[in-house]
Amino acid sequence: MHFRVLGFWRVLAAFLVMIFHYLSYGPADALELAERMRSLMPLLDMFLMISGFLIMLRYADRLLVERGGYMSFLVRRIARFYPLYLLTLLYFVAVGAAAHLGLAGSPDDGRYDFAALPANLLLVQGWGFTDVLTFNYVGWTLSAEWFCYLTLPLVVLVHRRFGLLGLAALIVAVCVALEMAVAKGVIPFESWMVADTWGAYRAFADFAIGAFVAVLVRDSRWELRSHAPGWALFGVGVVLMWHGLSGYAALLLLAISIFLAALAERNNQDATLPLKPFDPLAMASFSIYLIHPVVASLMLGILWRKLLEPLGFIDFYAYWLAPMAVSVVLALLSARYFEAPLGKLLNERFASISSGAGKMTRRAARITVQN
Repeated sequence: MHFRVLGFWRVLAAFLVMIFHYLSYGPADALELAERMRSLMPLLDMFLMISGFLIMLRYADRLLVERGGYMSFLVRRIARFYPLYLLTLLYFVAVGAAAHLGLAGSPDDGRYDFAALPANLLLVQGWGFTDVLTFNYVGWTLSAEWFCYLTLPLVVLVHRRFGLLGLAALIVAVCVALEMAVAKGVIPFESWMVADTWGAYRAFADFAIGAFVAVLVRDSRWELRSHAPGWALFGVGVVLMWHGLSGYAALLLLAISIFLAALAERNNQDATLPLKPFDPLAMASFSIYLIHPVVASLMLGILWRKLLEPLGFIDFYAYWLAPMAVSVVLALLSARYFEAPLGKLLNERFASISSGAGKMTRRAARITVQN
């Protein structure tokens, strides 16, 4: 079963993040627009909700039942995103080294603090271990996703033991804990919904909401077939967020949109065939997210600011289409020719190691019995 609408929305969220970051290289009106776009940041929470939805729907009934299922799940996830993440991290490590040697300019915000490199390598930079975003600054979302993967058994156990009410109670408990952490200054943000260096806990709340919606969709008897309600509510949510809607109301609207869109697609798979051409982009949404800061540093930070902007012969809004196009092309190529083959290789290698370990364990058991 596919959920093309949700994949399309994830790509949309990735594009909005890319546009937001690229605007920071532009003139004053671009900076104003970037600040205005902060109102749409709940769409990043939607990105994380959809991850929780898809993973819960796929693994809830077998993650803790199949032998070695959880370890296999973690390996598949690492094999899926870590190679590209590591590649982009190494790029920014090289930029940081050049900045420390005086060969390149460096922002005064601690972005290239090498004391934070171990946290980035271990994917814990979004767990509250760093004060600012470092190196590939969007990597905090990967760190947050990794936290959600590690804590997925808790979500599954709560659901298996207490059902939907248990998941609802878990979401409420997490949100209350986050509110208390913000109030006491433990999470140093005005709201947990905008946290990034502490984004793992924000992501866990989003992830759990997505898991709750996944169970609702799986068990619902509602034969909704029209995709209009989901799209309409999503559109209304985006408009309302642009005009100031935020907080729990925005998250609720997005969660209901995901429910309506996914339920309609569960009941009417053929209706989303017009979105099939966007499948490669949907598969590359994480790639776009990880690659666009690299392209920005080269094509906007260097080529635009050092060469093209001073010459003044091309408008920023005409030029910025080029780095966006390059980011998308690189993401598509990476997803197909780098991430997929390497992920397959890593999964096969883990499977062979697991198989070998299993044979050794069974052989040892037979020897013990014989003795």
